[in-house]
Amino acid sequence: MTRPDPGSETPRALRALLARVVDYAGLFPPAALGLDAALEAWSRHRTGGHAWMLGRLVLPASRLDEAADPARADAWPVSVLTADASAADVEAIARHRHGERGLRVEAVETRAGDATTVDAIARRLEALGPGLEVYVEVPADPDPRALLDVLATRRLRAKIRSGGIEPGAIPPVEHVARFLLACYARDLPMKATAGLHHALPGEHPLTYEPDAPRARMHGFFALLLAAALCYNGLTRTDAPRRLALDTLEGVTIDDDGIAWESYRVSVDEITRVRRRLFVSFGSCSFDEPVADLVALGLLTHREVT
Repeated sequence: MTRPDPGSETPRALRALLARVVDYAGLFPPAALGLDAALEAWSRHRTGGHAWMLGRLVLPASRLDEAADPARADAWPVSVLTADASAADVEAIARHRHGERGLRVEAVETRAGDATTVDAIARRLEALGPGLEVYVEVPADPDPRALLDVLATRRLRAKIRSGGIEPGAIPPVEHVARFLLACYARDLPMKATAGLHHALPGEHPLTYEPDAPRARMHGFFALLLAAALCYNGLTRTDAPRRLALDTLEGVTIDDDGIAWESYRVSVDEITRVRRRLFVSFGSCSFDEPVADLVALGLLTHREVT
């Protein structure tokens, strides 16, 4: 891989690919921090050298009131998890929609396995008004394309669960590639969650326990690269191959764009990818993704905010 010069600034293409990409979910497994610890970590990450990579704080609707603080001068951007958009959850989201209490809800994340559930959730969330990003987690298997059609029709967004704390929760690379290409074909923004602490695929423990099960996990940077290369016609054959590669050999990243084999995308196309296709990924750790990028030579230990 052609790496950035350690003495230079982060290449524009890399910064475009990684800007605001990590939604911090410290409350959730495997970190499973208490609320105070998660909020302290979020606050620390916001003022750190890699703060430009930080997206939204992920909170369940039931914890919004606890996490609020009207004394904050700058309301924190939040993505809210709700299982079924219940009346109580919608009311809680509405209270924090515009930042008056120190939290500004920009997105909602929920899940559905069929079109009827999607329609019911969409109707409940309509009360929150326009401008809210709504991500619906759908199963990666069986083939989700019919359900993704429903999301696109309803102007909702898609979400894929890319891992978990058990090996069986990790979808095969072919299913992730199918989901990604289907979202691209439908101009459907998406996000990923779970099992994306590491930049490239590899075998890792699935929790922080000494006897944690191990499995081959997906890599967030590999997924970002594949998403970017969709804009240069990434094929159904090459998409799973790129997602599975545990090396950046042959990848070039510079101020003008990113290239791999015969594929190349410009900075403008990468910016479009992040806005219209791969918006972010959720992680219970911010330090681990950053550390992996530093170890790969993509970032320095201290970046300029």
